[in-house]
Amino acid sequence: MDVKIQPCFLKGNVKAIPSKSQAHRALICASLSDRQTFIECEGASEDIEATAACLCALGADIIHKAQAEQSPGGFIVNPLKQKSGETCVILPCAESGSTFRFLLPLACALGIKAHFLLEGRLPERPISPLYEELSRNGCNLSQKGSNPFCTGGKLKPGLFALDAGVSSQFISGLLFALPLLEADSELRLKGNIESFPYIEMTMAMIEKFNIKIDYKENIFYIKGNQKYMSPGNLSVEGDWSNAAFWLAAASLGEDFITCEGLSLQSKQGDKSIIDILGKFGAKIEKTASSVTVSGGKLRGIEIDASDIPDLVPALAVVSCAAEGKTVIQNAERLRGKESDRLEAISSVLRAFGADIRVTQDGLVIYGGKALSGGVVSSWGDHRIAMSAAVASVLCKKPVVIKDAQAVSKSYPGFFSDFNLLGGKTSQETRLVP
Repeated sequence: MDVKIQPCFLKGNVKAIPSKSQAHRALICASLSDRQTFIECEGASEDIEATAACLCALGADIIHKAQAEQSPGGFIVNPLKQKSGETCVILPCAESGSTFRFLLPLACALGIKAHFLLEGRLPERPISPLYEELSRNGCNLSQKGSNPFCTGGKLKPGLFALDAGVSSQFISGLLFALPLLEADSELRLKGNIESFPYIEMTMAMIEKFNIKIDYKENIFYIKGNQKYMSPGNLSVEGDWSNAAFWLAAASLGEDFITCEGLSLQSKQGDKSIIDILGKFGAKIEKTASSVTVSGGKLRGIEIDASDIPDLVPALAVVSCAAEGKTVIQNAERLRGKESDRLEAISSVLRAFGADIRVTQDGLVIYGGKALSGGVVSSWGDHRIAMSAAVASVLCKKPVVIKDAQAVSKSYPGFFSDFNLLGGKTSQETRLVP
């Protein structure tokens, strides 16, 4: 699907979609629990559906309940039924890195033979050092890059050590799995810890399910033989990562956008979008459950992206409107996402006329001028497609995004909400030679 956008400012109110990151974690914990759980979650993306499908293959029963007039929508989760270690389970991860990296240690802890089916760039994305630690502690794994990626054996408790600068998802995956083992374990983190808010999200979720883990001086102390116990009901927060695109668009415009359903007490690291936009010069208003952003005189700033890599594509667009130089650094991990996001967002914005260059670990942007518009690829990446759409606000001529359906990975209703805020989009028919 190609989408054509006529440039215009966005304004109005929009409701944040459920947090993809929190939904993954809630579904996993509920599937490991002692009884049924209802997870209130209005809508789901391709990534969330991938996690639900894999958990069902592992033995859970998950029913996606639609919203009714007097009751919320969400997931009814009945926990895993024990599967034989001889049964080979097929786990369709699609292109969800969270699904694969969270469930790989879990399948190993359960002693289940599993074939993980991976799509897109997922087979190419880093799996070390998690791979080595699972192998060292009793698991038989396919070669790196295999597709399907196969597991066998059973994870043994003990000492685990991970470089914390590669992916927080490796750490979260082990935090889900290690409490299930028959004895105690330690998980030691080495190097600089990046995306720590995502680890805090995992800790907060497993605590809701009565799992106790001590953390001190970069070491997790994890008791074995713990039982996940359902709280019965829980609600998924609004997603700061995807709301960031609307808040970024508001900073570029002449009016305001209010994003509702966001918690300022959330452990999602991407809520820092409001502080960063404020440093750029945007006007920010906050309530207990909403954020309103409006444009101001934007100026270039320096951004450390070590804890907020998912915000970089949207922030790069804002940087194009900010007078002077913006430097985004500590974002090298973006090269291993659904696309090489540093190259992808640079390519898109340069095609629109931006003055932007890629560094080893980030971007340098000289902003303050209007963009031209044009035809760009989504690079098959949801965050690149959404950033290109937001960039249309700065363009003089229409923008066409090829393969714009990539947004469905995290935000299927993105273009509907874009139009709700006054955007002007149309679906383009691609001519086949």
